[in-house]
Amino acid sequence: MATTTLTFLFVGITFLLYTVIAWRSRASSTSDFYVAGGGVSPLANGMATSADFMSVAAMLSVPGIIATQGYDAAVYLLGPPGGFVLLGMLIAPYLRKFGKFTVADFIGDRYYSHTARSIAVVCALAVSLTYLAGQMRGVGVVFSRFLEVPVEWGVVIGAGIVFVYAVWGGMKGITYTQVAQFCVLAFALLVPIIFLSILLTNNPVPFLGWGGKTADGSMFLLEKLDGLNREFGFEAFTEQSKPTLNLVCIGLTLMLGTAGMPHIIIRFFTVPKVSDARLSVAYTLLFICLVFMCIPPAAAFSRTYLLETLNHMPYAEVPAWFHTWEDINLLQFTDLNGDGLIAHVAGPANELVIDNDIIFLAIPEIAQLSNWVVALVAAGALAAALSTAAGLLLVISTSVSHDLVKKQFRPNMSDKMELLIARVCAGLAVGIGIYFGIHPPSFIIETIALAFSIAAATFFPAILLGIFRTKTNQQGAISGMLAGFLFAVGYIIYFQFLGGKADGYWLGISAQGIGVIGMLINVAVTLGVGKFFPDPPTAVQDMVKKIRHP
Repeated sequence: MATTTLTFLFVGITFLLYTVIAWRSRASSTSDFYVAGGGVSPLANGMATSADFMSVAAMLSVPGIIATQGYDAAVYLLGPPGGFVLLGMLIAPYLRKFGKFTVADFIGDRYYSHTARSIAVVCALAVSLTYLAGQMRGVGVVFSRFLEVPVEWGVVIGAGIVFVYAVWGGMKGITYTQVAQFCVLAFALLVPIIFLSILLTNNPVPFLGWGGKTADGSMFLLEKLDGLNREFGFEAFTEQSKPTLNLVCIGLTLMLGTAGMPHIIIRFFTVPKVSDARLSVAYTLLFICLVFMCIPPAAAFSRTYLLETLNHMPYAEVPAWFHTWEDINLLQFTDLNGDGLIAHVAGPANELVIDNDIIFLAIPEIAQLSNWVVALVAAGALAAALSTAAGLLLVISTSVSHDLVKKQFRPNMSDKMELLIARVCAGLAVGIGIYFGIHPPSFIIETIALAFSIAAATFFPAILLGIFRTKTNQQGAISGMLAGFLFAVGYIIYFQFLGGKADGYWLGISAQGIGVIGMLINVAVTLGVGKFFPDPPTAVQDMVKKIRHP
């Protein structure tokens, strides 16, 4: 059966499954819409959180950026698991015991201030919309390839599908949809990697195969890949080329950002008990590590196949997949020397430009795997993108309808009106997501990393100090969140949108790693400003002590 037919079949079946699940578990109350009624089991919540977190970045962009940057991109895998450890130990159980719907709920009540709540809403919208842009970009890439339409139309189609089942189901529908999506994306990621590992190393275990020898036994796979990279003028796959401080800051930002990410934190409000929140984190770490362990081999295998296949191949003889990606402008060849051969050489003489985000999506075709594997990868990539996009839409809609409108302007409005406002906000968020999906600030994972920078600079310090320091007052917290937010967002806007050059980075730290500096600024301002104002009311301090009590 043809690849396109199989792709439509696989994608159609999975979309039908998601829609049925969303419809059968659709929200009928604000509790269902916001926290799935608080009755999700730890295992199901762990799978849903894994799907919510890994997103299209894990399926497409992380393998792509590791394939092109090698050692330097390892931080994109190392940071997030550390963030879940912080969540499990320092944040999730306490917020579950607090018993509200959102992060802004906690900040507004903990710092006894509508101003603090409003700032938290603004931060949540900034984080979620930035993250959503990366998901929409991923949806567009997949749809554009397999529907053979421009990326712009792919973004629009994918956004429409996300909107339908996210608005139907709310958190209740999204949770059980994400359980199915995790199963699809994990299977779709592991199957082609196992095949590639067998073809390249004769070892069916990918994370063992990529450290072993090639199928012919002549050399180690990574040794071969290093040689191919050097031959084409690139840095060796296993060697560091970026400043150590920048890599450390990116890793820490991803860790702190994960622990402060609103659409992840909200998942721990959906379980029945505090102990279930901890168990959910354990399951999430298990599932994420299962997938993350296979991403470096996926990157190495993909890079090896790509360089071997296209090295000095006559352009007139390139396979059909090459022209398919070329037609939608995600792969470009320019015959600079007029010899008709594809020469992948670093620097100004580079004749082949490949979008990072398509490398893993294209590798089943490059390696000539079965058509059903190609279709499976497409279905898995869409599952990854749609699962996270739905969670982000929920954060955006609840931030406005619950934290802003209900809590501050219309406290007596009905559940029905609150749900209506939430769904309208989700629609507006989809429109913004479409725009930034079509005009993303960078590759998927680098765009998403910007969201982690904002979360690390704003939410993580406010939540951590709010739980473990009873004397943190509203004036300090508000000042700290504003300082962290303005610093991180200003840095990001300058370097990602206003033409700031990499050689102008402060201490060599990129926008993807600036969140850890924003976090330090936030803490310093919170503690410094707080000294000039009274301690929180006794009732607030007692509330903080109560949520920390076992």
